[in-house]
Amino acid sequence: MTSRLHQFLTRSPYQQYVYGYPHKTAYRRFDSPRPLEQVWAPERKEARFLYVHIPFCEMRCGFCNLFTTVNPVETVVEKFLTQLEVEAAQTAEVVGPATFTRAAIGGGTPTYLDAKQLERVVTLMRQTMGMGRIPLSVELSPSTVTADKLEVLSQATRLSLGVQSFVEAEVAAVKRPQANGDVNRTLDLIRARSKAHLNIDLIYGMEGQTEASFIGSLETALRWRPEELYLYPLYVRPLTFLGKRAASWDDHRVNLYRAGRDWLTSHGYVQRSMRVFQRRDVAELQLPEYHAEDDGMIGLGVGARSYTKAVHYAHDWAVEPRAVRSIIDDYLARPASSFRSAHSGFELSVEEQQRRWVVLSLFGDGTNDAAFTKRFGVGLFAALPWLSQLLDENLATWTDGTFRLTPRGLEVSDALGPWLFSEEVETRMRAWEAK
Repeated sequence: MTSRLHQFLTRSPYQQYVYGYPHKTAYRRFDSPRPLEQVWAPERKEARFLYVHIPFCEMRCGFCNLFTTVNPVETVVEKFLTQLEVEAAQTAEVVGPATFTRAAIGGGTPTYLDAKQLERVVTLMRQTMGMGRIPLSVELSPSTVTADKLEVLSQATRLSLGVQSFVEAEVAAVKRPQANGDVNRTLDLIRARSKAHLNIDLIYGMEGQTEASFIGSLETALRWRPEELYLYPLYVRPLTFLGKRAASWDDHRVNLYRAGRDWLTSHGYVQRSMRVFQRRDVAELQLPEYHAEDDGMIGLGVGARSYTKAVHYAHDWAVEPRAVRSIIDDYLARPASSFRSAHSGFELSVEEQQRRWVVLSLFGDGTNDAAFTKRFGVGLFAALPWLSQLLDENLATWTDGTFRLTPRGLEVSDALGPWLFSEEVETRMRAWEAK
């Protein structure tokens, strides 16, 4: 085994959840603003993702590292929505008409907004940005879901509810006060009022959680026959109570992961990635063509990011509450014209684009060599020969021209993800963390 791969695999298997690349902490201010008209000019217009970020929550969970602020005064929420509409109008004007084939509203907690406010968000997506009747995913929390909000979201095709655990003591341990009665009523309401596919998020590795209690949460979740379940390992910052017990805690999380994986796959679910489990009898949605590895995403809102092949950009980002509030204040004070350019982000070389392609494909259905070659004009292993180390260590397989992780590779996805990062991205991330 090569030394660098060995270093990553002998650390904690829970180093970082990698769902995109490069990481937002690698973004920096551009030496001069990049006009969006130029940034998007080379991109395909036929397939884009529209994402809107709502940076508000009713509480901040102990494990949360999202860009969000808790219970802002109502005037801040109204000002944010007004500025969001301004950003959308400016973006639509300079980027020009395009066909969106996917859309999502995330956060934060989108359903923190009341029904009328949520309607404003859906309206700007439809009328200002031109979103048609396409797959729309929305994130929810149990205490914020009401019938009138579900009516606003009646065209959503996927609703994702963050439950985390059906054991009240476990969610209380991660500073998420939550009553099972509220969770159950919310799930009943969703199933009664929405035709959308339901995803339930659960977490393993919480203090006091046992294999029996984790399986108990899975059993409870299946009462509502969710089309998907996401199983997330608990992440905490260094020097916390759990962080000081890292080795034994890692073993505990691995054991819970294996127990949950095996239980779900024996109860009618198919594993799609380390975290994603899909009900086996669910028919695949007939979705318009969209390739996350290569097609663009337009993000709106202070916590959103936008992607083209060569340029990723975003507003400033933070986790610490005071820094988040300061960034939101800056966003609210921006002149309309500032939204016509990208001010900070990351410009991707060809190699960085190749790494991103692998990150976005390998941890799911796998990396197809023919598609990679068509995009870059060179085969996967010719471009990134060090990937073959995963074959040598039985962490991946090569079958019918597709590079896929083995069950062991899936299990250590959160160590392999950071291993895929370039030296430049790693250096930038370390510099950001050292601030």
